[in-house]
Amino acid sequence: MAGLATAFGSGAMTNSVNEIESAACIFAIGTNTTVNHPVIGLRVKKAVKNGAKLIVANPKRIRLCHFADIWLRQRPGTDVVLLMGMMRVIVDKNLVDEAFVKERCENYEAFKESLAKFDLDFVEKITGVPREQVTAAAEIYATTKPGSILYAMGITQHTHGTDNVLAVGNLAMLTGNVGKPSSGVNPLRGQNNVQGACDMGGLPNVFTGYQSVTDEALREKFGKAWKSSLSPKVGITLMEMLNAAGEGKVRAMYIMGENPMLSDPDITHVRHALESLDFLVVQDIFLTETAQVADVVLPAATFAEKDGTFTNTERRVQRIRKAIEPIGDSRPDWQIISDIATRMGRDDFSYESAEDIFKEIAQLTPQYAGMSYERLEDGGLQWPCPTKDHPGTPTLHIGRFSRGKGRFMPLEYKASVETPDEQYPLVLTTDRNRYHYHTGTMTRRVPGLNILKDQEFVEMNTKDANALKVDDGEMVKVTSRRGEVLARVRVTDDLPPGTVSMTFHFAESPANVLTLPALDPVAKIPAFKVCAVRVEKIVTARTGSSKTRS
Repeated sequence: MAGLATAFGSGAMTNSVNEIESAACIFAIGTNTTVNHPVIGLRVKKAVKNGAKLIVANPKRIRLCHFADIWLRQRPGTDVVLLMGMMRVIVDKNLVDEAFVKERCENYEAFKESLAKFDLDFVEKITGVPREQVTAAAEIYATTKPGSILYAMGITQHTHGTDNVLAVGNLAMLTGNVGKPSSGVNPLRGQNNVQGACDMGGLPNVFTGYQSVTDEALREKFGKAWKSSLSPKVGITLMEMLNAAGEGKVRAMYIMGENPMLSDPDITHVRHALESLDFLVVQDIFLTETAQVADVVLPAATFAEKDGTFTNTERRVQRIRKAIEPIGDSRPDWQIISDIATRMGRDDFSYESAEDIFKEIAQLTPQYAGMSYERLEDGGLQWPCPTKDHPGTPTLHIGRFSRGKGRFMPLEYKASVETPDEQYPLVLTTDRNRYHYHTGTMTRRVPGLNILKDQEFVEMNTKDANALKVDDGEMVKVTSRRGEVLARVRVTDDLPPGTVSMTFHFAESPANVLTLPALDPVAKIPAFKVCAVRVEKIVTARTGSSKTRS
């Protein structure tokens, strides 16, 4: 995340997945780990079995809550207040790792002053978490080491998502839980190769390996390798591209492996943006909802039909190997891109294999410089791996941060951009289901998974359901300032009163018709986790009975 140049630069786990089992304390915030990352969730449960303390911070009662020593049920969008309150306790009770802070960090005094605003009365008022629980969680995390923090999109997908992540980093540094096995700040990536996409420069401000496009020496290095003059101008993010398309400032778009017609907020706006383009190309493995509005669809090969590498959430670069030939007219992505570039006049896209491209990656990317297909054969390597004899790096920031010293960041409370009111009295938060993946491009085509879950549900607390006179399984209409969808209700006390949740897997009830396109000002991530909605029971005018549909 761009805002984390303060200490944690790439959004990758600082530590390794297998280290989780040996942590003495695990703080899982904004992550439904057993559902979204079940293998890592199993590691957490093993750690608890081994005696680890587990703190869970989540508005929703998730499976890990049953294993937790403390469950902090903060209101959606109040994570900064909760984390700063915990740090206020740690400072006030003299539980700070003074040696670590003095030797390895900077800007501590300014940060410490900012904690004055976060007394426990204020923290309890804003978050809804009793002060006694905040105190107990802070004491456990500060005194039970090593402590590992796990977080996911429940932290990042807010208009203040960068502040949330900075608060997590502050907490780890304050207690010295960085640069040691089984500690660290560990974001759990939402898809299997998101880390690899970022590593390869899939961000608007960097080349591969997070090398800045504004650095003249780096532009010269890449320009020489690519025989091109490269712009120093930072590009725009996905949501900014869609906004620009809707305004007529972007006229053509090439979308690969992305389905914004289901995955992006305010789908009505997304459709308008895509339909405003003069030319839209979609490259994907199925005819997705986005591909259906494209001018040209290019069929891409699946993971089983191509060679290459994936980089996972712990920075591990692993080989993928072709198991079957591409089906129909599909081709590996790199071949399609190379062919288009050649037809557009380039003569330097004549790669013969995915391995040829990986060799170029290693030549230009310091973190990958010591890697080769041969070295990746036996389980992969974790970057940074700067030389051919380097074993890889399971734990980051041992001895020093990549920027030198970790910088504490003073923070303040910022309310979510959209909060409940009389017209829209409920908070909608989005999450995922164990049986379906992202927009369901693959999993919705698996009959067995559809048996386990074949439709969307609006999860709602018993108190709210009773107020609406809605029974479990009845059809309701969910409305926000951006649109409305129909779905069945699932009544559950896993959610607190005033909060409802939906997944975004189902095109029949697309939750992102409702969600808010407001962005974090630094990372430009949309606020998927908080928007205001109302829920209405569907009643037929003729009979007064609930209206249902198959």
